[in-house]
Amino acid sequence: MTLSHFLILGAILFAIAIVGIFLNRKNLIILLMSIELMLLAVNMNFIAFSHYLGDAAGQVFVFFILTVAAAEAAIGLAILVVLFRNLSSINVEDLDTLKG
Repeated sequence: MTLSHFLILGAILFAIAIVGIFLNRKNLIILLMSIELMLLAVNMNFIAFSHYLGDAAGQVFVFFILTVAAAEAAIGLAILVVLFRNLSSINVEDLDTLKG
């Protein structure tokens, strides 16, 4: 498999994430999953270029991105649990009640 195969797959994953964000703006879980899919597509490109160039810097950078993504997912899901307990809904339209 060549570099272009991995880049095409990363572009397809990124495009699916963009479509997921624009088509579904009501459910916060779908939005978080789309953001995670974007990060994974970018990570795939980092790994592909790292392997192609023979440099491990891209692979090390992926570990930092995965750490930030895991923290983002944990905090995002914790916020969703609190919102669901208070509002009994996770729709984005229902979040306008948070304005002070």
